[in-house]
Parts: sequence; C-alpha cells; structure tokens
Amino acid sequence: MDLWAGRFTEKIDKLVRDFTSSIKLDKKLYKYDIAGSTAHVKMLARCGIIKEIEAEKILCALKEIEKDIKAGKLNFNQKEDIHLAIEEEVIKRAGQAGKKLHTARSRNDQIALDERLYLREEIGQIITLINDFQKTLLGLAEKNLDAVMPGYTHLQYAQPILFSHHLLAYFWMLQRDKERFKDSSQRVNVMPLGAGALAGTSLPIDREYVAKLLDFPKVSENSLDTVGDRDYIIEFLSGAALLMMHLSRLSEDFILWSSPAFSFIQASDAFTTGSSIMPQKKNPDVAELIRGKTGKVYGHLISLLVTMKALPLSYNRDMQEDKLALFETTQTIKRSLKLYAKMFDHIKIDKDSMRKEADKGFFAATDLTDYLVEKKVPFREAHQLIGIIIKYCLGEGKGFKDLTLSDYQKFSSSFGEDVFERIKLDSCVFNKESAGGTGKKSLARQIEKARKAVSLKL
Repeated sequence: MDLWAGRFTEKIDKLVRDFTSSIKLDKKLYKYDIAGSTAHVKMLARCGIIKEIEAEKILCALKEIEKDIKAGKLNFNQKEDIHLAIEEEVIKRAGQAGKKLHTARSRNDQIALDERLYLREEIGQIITLINDFQKTLLGLAEKNLDAVMPGYTHLQYAQPILFSHHLLAYFWMLQRDKERFKDSSQRVNVMPLGAGALAGTSLPIDREYVAKLLDFPKVSENSLDTVGDRDYIIEFLSGAALLMMHLSRLSEDFILWSSPAFSFIQASDAFTTGSSIMPQKKNPDVAELIRGKTGKVYGHLISLLVTMKALPLSYNRDMQEDKLALFETTQTIKRSLKLYAKMFDHIKIDKDSMRKEADKGFFAATDLTDYLVEKKVPFREAHQLIGIIIKYCLGEGKGFKDLTLSDYQKFSSSFGEDVFERIKLDSCVFNKESAGGTGKKSLARQIEKARKAVSLKL
C-alpha cells in the first residue's frame, strides 16, 4: 500500500502508476534527498519533535541506504519517486522510528530542496568547466599573437584582425556566461524545506538550523511561493541557452575554418569522424552536434516556461516535468564544455592560409577612409572618395597596391607618400589601438584582463 493511500478504497491502476512515476528520472537525486532527510531528522530531534534514539535509528538507516544505492544493491525502478522509495526503505530498516521521517515536511518542499541542492552543485561544476575552456582559448590566443586573419561582417570579408582577437571574443562571451551562472546561484541557494505542502507547519521546527546544516545562507520567505516556484530552474535554463548559443556560434566558426574553402585550422583526428561512403572525408561532427544540441536546450527552456505559465498556486503535478529539462541540460552543457576544451587544445593553426585570405580584396578601405579623416577630410566625404576609388579599381582590375601616388592624387590631393604604409596588411591590423581593438597593445591589455578573469574565484 502506498504511504499516501490511507483514504483510498481502490488500488491505483497500473497505467496510472506508470504514467505518474518519476523514479526513472529523480532517482538521480538520491544523495541530495538523503542529505536533506539527514538534516531534517537532526532538526526534528533538536526541536524535541522526535526522540534522539529515533533520530539515531533513522540516520543509521539513511547511511546504509546511501551506501547500498551507491553499490547498486537497491533497485527502486518500480517505485513512484525517489522520496517515497527512500522513506519506505527507512521504515523497513528503522521500524516505527522510520515512520517519523516525513514529519513536518511534504514531497512538495522535499523535491524543491533536492533540486536546489543538485543545481547548486552542478552550477559550481559548470563554472569550473567554463573557466577551464576560457583558459584553453586564452592559451591558444597567446600562442598565436602574430596570426592575421580576415574579419567578417555578414560573412563577407570586412577588415583584417588578429586570430587571437577573434578567439578572445568567445572568451568574453564565456565570461558573461560564468557571471550569469554565479549570479543565478544566489537564487538557487535558498533553503525551501519547512514550507510543507504549501502552508508551513504547526510543529515547532527550526528552518534556520536545517539551512545551516545544508549550507544555505537563507531560507525561503513564503511557503506558497516556495513549493510553487521553479524560477531557479528556468533562470538556469536561460543561462544554459545563452551558453549553448555561444558554443553554437563557435561551432559555426570552427566548421567554416576547418573546411577546405577556408583551411584556417585543422582539427585533430581524435575529434572528427569519417564518412561511411566517402573515404576522404574528415567531418567536424563534434562541432555540428553541439550546434544541433543547442536547439534541444532552447526547447527545454521553452517547455518549462510553457509548463509554468498558467499554473495556479501552489504546487501542481505538472511541475514534475521539470526534471528532464534540468538533467538533460546540465549533461549537455557539461559534455559540450569538456569536449571543446579538449578539442581546441589539439587544433593546428594554418597562419599562412589565414594571412593569404586576409591579404585579398580591399581590406584597407576603412583604413584609407581614416587616413583621409586624419588629413582633415570630413568622414562622409572620405567614405565616398574611397568608394569611388574602389569602383575605379574594379573597372581596371586593380587593387590598392597597384595604384601609384599619382593615381591616388587624381581622386584627392590629400593623399601623400605615407598612403602606401597605410594599405599594408600589418598596418591595418596593428593600428587599431582603441580600447578593445585588434591592435597589438590593445590585445596585450585584453589578454592581461583575461588572465585575471580566469584566475579570480567568482
């Protein structure tokens, strides 16, 4: 007989049992459930709600159960959920004392506690993994400070930049992700146990003591909100969606760079796959799958938002559907971060190929515009003049390097001998010394800040 079935006259239908069971997912939470139960029992004894000897029996049973679950000796697959499964096992082992385990709590506040404990730990691991990947990107940037590549807007060559500068763009995206997760952990780190089913309890419990035992800095303020809340998971999923969006964009760059059309990088064989029919293929499947899994994480976020959008207070069984979104998302982002840190640690950079592509076309157009501005030509006039020169070059099949000083001065007397220095590739890259620019000094300042960002404990 189910622990909650005292008022029922019929046994639950097997289809209903299977449909409502969450054990296949929430058994993952067993260690957090046991940790919460341990703190709860200690509080009940401290407050005189149960006897010390009863608490000792329950605590002993909880320790044994955790040990047996870790050893694979307990199979809860036929149970309704992890909470009832553990409680039933405690009653088997602790007898009458075990029946007091659930005093002054509900599965409603119990699952909220388990998920918060789980998410608190996962966020800590994710922040560490993000930091590790940032270190990989930073290390790769520092090893390739002289690599020049095309910079793109609209996927059209715009201006030459340093490869290191491009890598660090993702470093700072990841820094924002790291900060978001750290900030969201403050709202995860709130102790919900003691809210009961929805109204609190008339028993003289001590929620602050439980919070202290479980290392929560504060307890939730409203029992209705406590059990009806999944904001902390939705906020986490939002941060995860942003992180995956950044990794997906990096995947796209990685895929393009490693293609024969670009040939900027070469991925290690250990992180690529082949074709079942084309022997020559070397496919960037890891990057493609991370890009593909981004949509799945988005789906989990939208799914939980839709689940929660019209639920009346307080708890509703719909909220049981939060677990798949939570567990799959944490697994996806952790695996993606681990893979990318290893994969980027093993790529080969083709600096010559990058530079060759960067040296094509009218890459110096913006620099020539700035050159004229420095000569006191109004920007809009300068912009138009360079456009006219480009049109002339296209008609003559020439580039900026093919023009003589006389050619330049036909368009504007502001051009001097120094124009030829400004159209050099390195000059167009290294003179961008505005804060955050791709110039050498600016990049050095950026790298120094990046080093501090990965060494600081958030």
